[in-house]
Amino acid sequence: MKWFGGVGTGTWVLLAGLSLALAGCNRQGGDGDAGTPAKVPPQVDTAAPAAPAPVDTGGELKDVIEHTPSYVVGVSFPKGLERYPGLAEAVGQYATAARAELMHAVEGLGNDKPTAPYELSLAFLTVLDTPDLVVVAADGSRYTGGAHGEPLVSRFVWLPARNELLTARKLIPTEAGWGTVGQYVATQLHEAAAQRAGADKLPPADAEAMLKNSDKMIADGTSADPANFDQFVPLLDGAGKIAAIRFVFPPYQVGPYSDGTQTADVPAAVLRPLVAPEYAGLFAQ
Repeated sequence: MKWFGGVGTGTWVLLAGLSLALAGCNRQGGDGDAGTPAKVPPQVDTAAPAAPAPVDTGGELKDVIEHTPSYVVGVSFPKGLERYPGLAEAVGQYATAARAELMHAVEGLGNDKPTAPYELSLAFLTVLDTPDLVVVAADGSRYTGGAHGEPLVSRFVWLPARNELLTARKLIPTEAGWGTVGQYVATQLHEAAAQRAGADKLPPADAEAMLKNSDKMIADGTSADPANFDQFVPLLDGAGKIAAIRFVFPPYQVGPYSDGTQTADVPAAVLRPLVAPEYAGLFAQ
């Protein structure tokens, strides 16, 4: 299967950079180890941009490098996703959509040349692979001008036994349930913001203003809407049951860009009474 115009056969500097960047994308330490619960020369193509290729879920997802004077694309995929065609399709569609947005911006340039090439850098990694749960993390950015790139953060939770992608809306089907989760998460995020203010040794008035702004963003980004919690990674105990869920919040959702990707862990004891009955068996007692 051919992706986004093909894969370069020279050096893979861009993709190596993607892998290194993953370690630093989360100011609070990243998604962490999903198996251990936390404490509760590139190919040169000067032709016009090609339309995004359709996803072939019957084959292996191929890493991609494209390089032109106007744009650069680097996408890497984990091996073995073809074992789960539905998961591979979801991952492939996300990558295709991310590239389509980049190409739309490139086409908007017309005959102009950007001062710096537009860029899509996106790495997918399998962070959990058990008989009950497979989790793929997507982290990267899309640059189409301005001071910095647009963060790309997504998590895909696959249930092999059910052949199903688990979403927040399926996991907890009620607004009241997400209200409970949101309050629990907001408390953690507020504490983290207060610690950052203390570490920065801001004057009291500045620290108070920063926390006030942070709390507003936290309240908006953790309101009782499942869409606010759709990026998550289950954390397992020794028996392979979910001991906690780590919710992942991209920059701008619960804090400014400078705070990076943030996370908050919610233990099974809080979640289990709230989850839909068909998923309760995945959680530790």
